[in-house]
Amino acid sequence: MPLPPRPLLVTADSDLLDDLLRLAAAAGSEVDVAADPAAARPRFLTAPVALIGADQAAACLRARLPHRPRVIVVARGAPGDEIWSTAEPLGADHVAVLPEAEPWLVEQFAGGPRPPAISRTLAVIGGRGGAGASILAAGLAAMSVEARHRTLLIDADPLGGGLDLVLGWERVGGLRWPGLAGAGGRVDPPALLGALPHRGDLVLLSFDREELAGVPAEAMAATLDAARRGRDVIVADLPRQLDDAAVLALQAADRTLLVVPAELRATASAARTLARVRPHCEEVAVVVRGPAPGRLRPREIAQTLGLPLAGSLRPEPAMCQALERGTAPTTGGKGPLADLCRRLIQELVSLRSVVA
Repeated sequence: MPLPPRPLLVTADSDLLDDLLRLAAAAGSEVDVAADPAAARPRFLTAPVALIGADQAAACLRARLPHRPRVIVVARGAPGDEIWSTAEPLGADHVAVLPEAEPWLVEQFAGGPRPPAISRTLAVIGGRGGAGASILAAGLAAMSVEARHRTLLIDADPLGGGLDLVLGWERVGGLRWPGLAGAGGRVDPPALLGALPHRGDLVLLSFDREELAGVPAEAMAATLDAARRGRDVIVADLPRQLDDAAVLALQAADRTLLVVPAELRATASAARTLARVRPHCEEVAVVVRGPAPGRLRPREIAQTLGLPLAGSLRPEPAMCQALERGTAPTTGGKGPLADLCRRLIQELVSLRSVVA
């Protein structure tokens, strides 16, 4: 059973660290410590509260740590002007000055961690371009809704063509990435989910046809935070060239599916993609998509990559034709893709009984 998340202290100032550890002990709270933003990033979003020392505030801002609630900048003695000018763009709720703020900080430590999230996140990424990851992601989201799970489908690949087209939702109104990026990630979680394109229990966050170089990390952090509070299942379609936003989604994922066509060169390309994914998500499995012109078997590809085989897909010409007409994959709930997606969603949701 994993340990609950603990408050995170980000500082390399030994005197400040001693003070914060003393206050945490007074509150009966265990903490995690990171000396710099790089060490803090994997735990930054999941910590119930993040306390950033004045010595690391500017570094955290340069590192573009995502905005999140309950961030406190802590300084010993009167903070300089640079601390006040850094705190707001960093997304800090408070600047705490020691020793005056010691009683208040004890209360923050004693607040306890948030209740564990009940949502489950599944990331999907192609082993090479055109692997079919977007179709699999859309199918997973549709089968999740069929199983009566409130679902968010995130299109995080700016070069993927658009999941709204895969679903046939290009005319469905709602907020897209450019609009969310313009808000700088500062949005109310319930309001965000209500503003996105949706039909029934399926909510979609995708691109429009305008230019957007990538997904801002702050916008991805806000989206994941909103989804953890208001959705049962999150499916994220990620780019092969990982940016900060994709890394955040991988770190939040309970499982990542690597989609690989049954071809030798695709397997070689997938090995390179896997090397980038591995540091950010431990639970990675492969989905092999046919046809196999060289008669490579799915288990052979999985063994080559050193991954468990999550499933395989054979060609569905009728589904591909339907996609061109704007019909979403797995419509009707029949066929190899629907069967695989239904099983993968059941496996994802069953993880709750292991970690609850």
